Amino acid sequence: MDDPRTLVSTDWLAQHLNDPDLRILDASWYMPDAGRDPKAEYDAGHIPGARFFDIDEITDQRSSLPHMAPPSEKFISRMRAMGVGDGHQVVVYDGAGLFSAARVWWTFRLMGKTDIAVLDGGLPKWRAEGREIEDMPPVVRDRHITVARQNHLVKDVTQVAHAAKLGLAEVIDARGAPRFEGSVPEPRPGLRSGHIPGARNVPFGEVLNPDGTMKQGAALKAVFEAAGVDLSRPAITTCGSGVTASILALALERLGHRDWAVYDGSWSEWGMYDDLPVETGPARKG
Repeated sequence: MDDPRTLVSTDWLAQHLNDPDLRILDASWYMPDAGRDPKAEYDAGHIPGARFFDIDEITDQRSSLPHMAPPSEKFISRMRAMGVGDGHQVVVYDGAGLFSAARVWWTFRLMGKTDIAVLDGGLPKWRAEGREIEDMPPVVRDRHITVARQNHLVKDVTQVAHAAKLGLAEVIDARGAPRFEGSVPEPRPGLRSGHIPGARNVPFGEVLNPDGTMKQGAALKAVFEAAGVDLSRPAITTCGSGVTASILALALERLGHRDWAVYDGSWSEWGMYDDLPVETGPARKG
């Protein structure tokens, strides 16, 4: 199961914890209504050697949309300051289990860095197993990093609208069914309710086990197929703001599906524009 380019277990990380070229990132992030402070939680206790990756700061702050992917120059600057660079194996985790860490995995992949894996089950599983936690900041040494942005891994609103209208890709929405169907208001004010016409609905929790680890093999594939997703076609994943869409991207990659991209603006963008079409009700399965 362990794959240093997608997902590794807590056992794998424990075995490699003292590797000189391992870098661990705490990428915890929570919805605003969760009442949790990820940086304060990191300061109180984290996996030994972990650096804190601030999803809301390492972003394109020229955009009014939440935590859009950062420009390459900013990513390089922040990673060098964190001592993360070329030749490093990166493992990223979060405090929810498997939630925001996938967003950082996707960000690294977008920058052309493939030696990165999400910790399966995250900090909750690590803690539940009684493994080591520390509250000291790591010793950081600057490290050179090069990037090669992979533009095929991200889609903008124009590209998504074109693909949805012409049926060029499976649009897969990671939000829960009530939000997808438009039966509840969006948590962010000012957004319409519903989904991109023709989209499939795979709530991100359905690709996870109760302990926050990701389903494997046939069980994972069955989740997509039950939602009517044709895994032979290109896929665009979306959600509220591009975080849980990255979980679906990671799941697709685990299944060997390589032709995927994340809609970075997601519903925070699509739901804002009155001239973009919106559907409500359950997803069409045909």
